[in-house]
Amino acid sequence: MILAVTVAVLVTGGVYLTLQRSMVRAVFGMTMISHAANFMLLASGVSAWRGEPIDGRTDVSLAADPLPQAFVLTAIVITLAVTIFMLSTAVFGHDDDQYRLPETGEER
Repeated sequence: MILAVTVAVLVTGGVYLTLQRSMVRAVFGMTMISHAANFMLLASGVSAWRGEPIDGRTDVSLAADPLPQAFVLTAIVITLAVTIFMLSTAVFGHDDDQYRLPETGEER
């Protein structure tokens, strides 16, 4: 129940931030959605009530599935790379959607 609520809060916050005008907020929103997906992947592995998937320590039928854990680890690395790329794009773009012209005060 707690994990489902956590995923729902992360998705809700991520969608809200993604719909904002600022590029940095959109990047943080995508990161939150990615964390929610990682939690869902981890929940599919049900490792909380199963043994470690180490050969010889736990019976194979009682061991946790290591595949969702590998997926989450890969997703964390990919998310980090995409977040860095998008934040660098926001820095090089000078966050143009929030820039105001000095003489008129209008948004560009």
